[in-house]
Amino acid sequence: MKERSGLVNINGNPMTLVGNEIKVGDSAPEFEVLDNDLNPFLFSSKQQKITIITSVSSLDTSVCDMETRRFNQEVSSLGDDVQVLAISMDLPFAQKRWCAAAGVKNVLTLSDHRNASFGMAYGVLIKEVRLLARAVFVVDKDNIVRYHELVAEVGNEPDYQAALKAVRELNQ
Repeated sequence: MKERSGLVNINGNPMTLVGNEIKVGDSAPEFEVLDNDLNPFLFSSKQQKITIITSVSSLDTSVCDMETRRFNQEVSSLGDDVQVLAISMDLPFAQKRWCAAAGVKNVLTLSDHRNASFGMAYGVLIKEVRLLARAVFVVDKDNIVRYHELVAEVGNEPDYQAALKAVRELNQ
């Protein structure tokens, strides 16, 4: 599997990403993760919607919590043709508990803990800690990646406005 160094840091320490690099214009790769009820979720089974995919290290961290809550809030104003998937290495049980406690209902939380299928397919698996780097992908209805941000410091928030702008442009 491909490895890339120097693109992300955790607390200023450089990390190694494992997997394929995704670029704007690429077809969104297939992946299989688990939903909160332990059912397999294949990306190809997604509805014909614009999809925001957020990759977070753990919902139990403050920045991941803020990010997922923010996208949960924002998606309600983007219309029925937009969905948000938040993917982490958290166990499905923890994701389900977190969603209930946070009142998150507009974001589908998915677990990549079993096979790191998403992390490797999208090149966001951090080798040293087996967590996902913070990234945002916007995929159009034709399954093409139209926006991508890899956040250089895992503890920083993504550029919400840029991601939401990409969605709004697709949703006209």
